[in-house]
Amino acid sequence: MIHNQQVEQSILIPAGASPKSLTAVRSLGGHGVHTVVASSIPTAPAISSKYCDEAIIVPSPWDDLIAYKNALVEIASRPDVEAIIPSLEEDAFLLAKYADEFTDHVAHLWPSFETLRVAHDGKLLAEEAAKIDIPVPETMLFDEVNDWSRKLIIKPRYSILTSEYDDSLDPTECRGKIDPIHPRPGEELTYDEVTAKLSGYPPLVQEYVPIKREYSFRALYDHGEAVATSLKHQVRGKSYAGGASVFCELVRNPELEEMGRRLLDHLDWHGLATVQFIEDARTGEFKLTEINPRMWASIPLDVRGGVDYPYFYWLMALGKMDQIEQSYDEGFAAHILFGEVEYLLSVVRDDYPNAERPPIQRALWDVLHSVYEHPNFYFLTWDDPRPFGRGVLNVLTSAIDNRRGQLFRRETERTERQELTVNQ
Repeated sequence: MIHNQQVEQSILIPAGASPKSLTAVRSLGGHGVHTVVASSIPTAPAISSKYCDEAIIVPSPWDDLIAYKNALVEIASRPDVEAIIPSLEEDAFLLAKYADEFTDHVAHLWPSFETLRVAHDGKLLAEEAAKIDIPVPETMLFDEVNDWSRKLIIKPRYSILTSEYDDSLDPTECRGKIDPIHPRPGEELTYDEVTAKLSGYPPLVQEYVPIKREYSFRALYDHGEAVATSLKHQVRGKSYAGGASVFCELVRNPELEEMGRRLLDHLDWHGLATVQFIEDARTGEFKLTEINPRMWASIPLDVRGGVDYPYFYWLMALGKMDQIEQSYDEGFAAHILFGEVEYLLSVVRDDYPNAERPPIQRALWDVLHSVYEHPNFYFLTWDDPRPFGRGVLNVLTSAIDNRRGQLFRRETERTERQELTVNQ
């Protein structure tokens, strides 16, 4: 823990390894707000930022969700802490589920649990979207699928798995987001096989939609009213099949913006959200894929492009929404360099039967050309370089640990084979 003198007004920022919490620290610290970073990761890049005023190590939400919640409540109960900004999916869940424990201390800037459940449950979200004529990919529960010969995607039904969504779990347990499964047409997996691959998540099956473009409508809402909005076009994801953004740009599209507002208005949304859409390459129709009820990984794009969501969130917490003025630079683009490396590795080693793999030469050229044309990065900024260095060290350490683990497993398997041979 880093102890600083007591200050009048502070904001609590839970932090993981993602650039979103780092961006919040830079934004709010740059506006003179006292930042309190809470993380279970001592090497979280946000802690290395010159704008981090305090860092408090808390229990991991993945080891004990309730202990993590209690730690956040304890920090939030300090008289100087005015707000807490959700960074992780676990933060959004805990703020909504245990709202009474938090609202005694900080401004209530998140949706009700009933609304959050819709955002977390892919089946419920598809049903709500249908009520207001927002297209979604055909969505089915696993046992409703009767034709495995077509292209399908199997994904977790929930954005986060807790005892609220699976009563076999203890309240202290939670499981983070899992990548979807891309079965080959005609490959019929059993329910047990799928749940094992999804780390116990109940599966949801959707039609495969060939993607022309991916978009994200971002917003800060005040009880069903939009306070600030922006629209992101994802140029590249972390894999050639899509996934989290690694290169994206700010754009404008009235049709998508209207659809995003219509959905959040319908849900009477409160707080931060991103609404994800894909453009069907066959028809040009936009289709809803998910809602994220928290800060998003590509929020550096918005902040550096002119929509300072963390600071707007702070002004909203203080009741100063009249000071929020938004405008953004259409065409502003930014990268996450680690993600660009992941994308190139995906082109080399991954196999997604439902997505077309680009030639590695073209993929490499696209990355290098876009970095040259748009030298804007999520982690790397010249006025605050330490978090980028910390991120590089984290990646290298993780790679070394993974390699050691692989070597250990191979040596263990070799020893077991030798022992089996001797015993025979």
